[in-house]
Amino acid sequence: MKAGPEFGAEEGKWFIVVRALYGLKSAAAAFRAFMAEKLDNAGFKSSMADPDVWMRPARKPDGEEHYEYILMYVDDMLSISINAKQHLVDLQTGTVKYKKGKIEEPETHLGLKLAKKEIDERSCWTITSVDYINAALKTLEQGLEGRIWKIKNKATTPMQSSHAPELDDTKELEG
Repeated sequence: MKAGPEFGAEEGKWFIVVRALYGLKSAAAAFRAFMAEKLDNAGFKSSMADPDVWMRPARKPDGEEHYEYILMYVDDMLSISINAKQHLVDLQTGTVKYKKGKIEEPETHLGLKLAKKEIDERSCWTITSVDYINAALKTLEQGLEGRIWKIKNKATTPMQSSHAPELDDTKELEG
């Protein structure tokens, strides 16, 4: 990073940021506790498997039962529901504000690319880690540069290249 005018005599010099501090060490925990209370008050319960996955039972307009989810990671929120945008609007108060002051359909979440698709005449969201994996491989390749190890161009995989998990309609979570 290049030092700006706020560095006085060091301006223009290049330096490496080892650790950047944003707020207090306890800020993330305090924000999580704050949002946990808001989500709990809205009827969402934290999942035992992952405390950052919040869910509540709901009913679709046609009477079908389902769960609504809000995924939290630090200050990233993703709402999964027929009324996803409304849930985020309901959480917004004077102390909860959204990036750019608005709620938008997501393009990515935690490095994964999201896309809206039509499958069997139903609108649904799909998720792919292709961009994330490509970035990870690039980082790995740079780390291996000049060493004896190399990444294989064609690695074997247990899945067929035509596998499309987003099309799997297995009723695995129904009990």
